[in-house]
Amino acid sequence: MSKIVVIGSTNMDLVAQVPHYPAAGETLFGTSFTTIPGGKGANQAVAVARIGSEVSFMTKLGNDAFGQQMRQHFSEEGMDMTHILTDTDSPTGTALITVEEKGENRIIVIPGANARLSEKDLENLSAEMSSCDFVLTQLEIPLPTVIRIAEMASDARKPLILNPAPARPLPDSLLQKIFLITPNETEAEILTGIRIRDTESARQAAQWFRKKGVKQVIITLGAQGAFVFTDEFQGIIPAYKVKATDTTAAGDVFNGALTVALSEGKNTADAARFGCAASALAVMRPGAQSSIPTRTEIDAFLA
Repeated sequence: MSKIVVIGSTNMDLVAQVPHYPAAGETLFGTSFTTIPGGKGANQAVAVARIGSEVSFMTKLGNDAFGQQMRQHFSEEGMDMTHILTDTDSPTGTALITVEEKGENRIIVIPGANARLSEKDLENLSAEMSSCDFVLTQLEIPLPTVIRIAEMASDARKPLILNPAPARPLPDSLLQKIFLITPNETEAEILTGIRIRDTESARQAAQWFRKKGVKQVIITLGAQGAFVFTDEFQGIIPAYKVKATDTTAAGDVFNGALTVALSEGKNTADAARFGCAASALAVMRPGAQSSIPTRTEIDAFLA
C-alpha cells in the first residue's frame, strides 16, 4: 500500500441549506443545519484514507469540543494520528457554509488553530516524509509553514502536490519545489493573472507555472473537468455528468483521489480521470467529508 503525508487545515463545517444566498440585510429561512467535519487538509486526508492509501496527517486542533470530535473522527477513519497536534490558546478552525438549492456554496473560514501550525511543528515529520510516496498540502495554513514543507519534501526527494487554495501570491522559491500544482480557474487567475476562459487560456496559465519551475499542472474546471499539462499530455479530462447536490469539498476529493492514483503508478492524465470520478460521486451528496466516496464506490462508478 502506498503512503501519503497530508499536511493542512481541519475545520468543523457549520452548514446551512438555503433556497438562495441572502442579499445584504435579508433574513432568510434555511431548510436544514448540520455540523460536518471539514477543512481542506482534513478533507484531502480522509479522501486518501477512504480511497486506499496509508495516510499520515499533520494538523493542529483546539482544545475544545470540536477538536475532540475531530480526533474521534480521524481515529474511526483509520488515519495515523501521530502528528495531530493541539493548541491550548486557539479554538479548532470552523467554516460557515451556505449551500443553495442548485448546489453552489459560499464559505467563510475562521482559521483558529490552523493559523498556529508552524514551521517548528514540522520538525518531527522528517521520518514520515522520508518514507512516503507523495506529500500533499494546501494554503489554509501559514505560508511560511507551506514553504518549509516544500523544502523538506525537496530535501527528501519526495514529490509535492500543492492545492493552492485559498489562492495567495506565492514566491518563486516555493513554485520551483512543486511537482504538481492543482488550482481551480479562480485560483489560477489569481496566481498567474490569466483569466481562464477556454482551453487556450488554461494552456497559457499552465505554461506560466511551468516557467516558474512547477513540473506538472492541473487546472480544475468544475463541471467541465480538468485541464492537464505535462510533458506527455496537454488537454482537458472531461468531468462525469451528474446532478450536483452540494459542491463542498469536490476539489479536495479530486486532490485526494488524484494523489492516491499517482501513488499507485497511474500517469497524470489517468489520475485526473480517477479524480474526476471521485469528485462526481462527492457532489451528489451533501457535506464535506460526509460526501467522500470509498474506493469500492469509485471503481463501481468507473465500471
